[in-house]
Amino acid sequence: MRIAHVANFYGPTSGGLRTAMHELGRGYLERGHDYLMVVPGPHDADEETEFGRRVSVASPVLPLSGGYRVISRVSQVREILTGFDPDVLEVSDRTTLRGLGTWAARRDVPSAFFAHERADGALGSHLPAWTRRLLPVTRIADAHNRGTAKRFATIVCTTAYAAEEFERIGREVAHVPLGVDLERFHPSRRDVALRAEYADPTEALLLMASRLSAEKRPDLAIGAVRILVERGRRVRLVSAGTGALEAAVRADAAGLPVDFLGFVKGRSRFARLLATADAVVAPGPIETFGLAALEALASGTPAVVNAASALPEVVGDARHVADGTPAVVNAASALPEVVGDAGHVADGTPVAFADAIERVLDRDEESRRAAARARAETMPWSATVDSMLALHTRALEQTADRPAANLHRRPGREQTRPRR
Repeated sequence: MRIAHVANFYGPTSGGLRTAMHELGRGYLERGHDYLMVVPGPHDADEETEFGRRVSVASPVLPLSGGYRVISRVSQVREILTGFDPDVLEVSDRTTLRGLGTWAARRDVPSAFFAHERADGALGSHLPAWTRRLLPVTRIADAHNRGTAKRFATIVCTTAYAAEEFERIGREVAHVPLGVDLERFHPSRRDVALRAEYADPTEALLLMASRLSAEKRPDLAIGAVRILVERGRRVRLVSAGTGALEAAVRADAAGLPVDFLGFVKGRSRFARLLATADAVVAPGPIETFGLAALEALASGTPAVVNAASALPEVVGDARHVADGTPAVVNAASALPEVVGDAGHVADGTPVAFADAIERVLDRDEESRRAAARARAETMPWSATVDSMLALHTRALEQTADRPAANLHRRPGREQTRPRR
């Protein structure tokens, strides 16, 4: 099977999107398939990597995005895809690349759109409060999602929370949770010397692994630390990440036990940092999955998460598909926002986060770390890869059953079957 994945907002400091693309590619290659990534970059490039072929398209930086690039030369992307001649197409973008679903449909190429974020959440978090009161944000998001749903054969959502806005417009989705590298992220990575770099023995070490941008709500974590200090709790928050709000967040944290590391280079150091923290704080209210929180659990570190996001599903008892077949989910039956021993849920206020952090820290350390790891072990990347391949195989079979009437397909091209 020849699988192409096209995305924007992919770069050296990207978080979950970049990781997901790489892990999918690694899994596809291990199972004997071909994998192409088309992503934005500072210049055109074509290279072979351990997770597949990566073609970068020279793209401008989007203002106020923290350095992320967006492909503007979509015609070049179409040329690259035509040359690769994919059997299936994956797209992770709501902006300039959304039209590739139509490109695929005209060629009888099954397409899958990854809903890595919610349109209503993204709109709401980036608009001023007075604008949100005036604009029908939900209706705008619904219109955008209807356009997306028309273009793509399959909508892939990682959680019921991500699926809800598509189900609101009557579109079924495939539920394919992301996974975690259980070897890289492991409790054994805990590093006493690294901990001593950031906190003294009397302090609880908290970690916020997040982009410093409006939708991530880093202010909730800073506010929680302020309250904990006022309560006399000895804590130290370490922020790993950069973003457009970094200067404002630094100013808000002045005088508090908060350290800013910027982007942490090297997955090994990041894994050690996750395993060394006493708790990870994930304040973002519109997270559709929260891969860093799952990596924290795999590292044996419980997570304190925003109740408004998908993270209660990730750190709680979310549904799993054991047979590798993507499930169609119904947001009305989404899991209750109650978390087991792997973490705690907080409403979107600094006080609620401070309370949840204290509940985590007051639990027995050995049991909370064991519970976190046990939760992560139910979500390996292999399950994600198997689910996506099952989805693609079924889509190819359905395409092969239809009359070959599409003139845009290459003459003589027969539908390629997955290589076993």
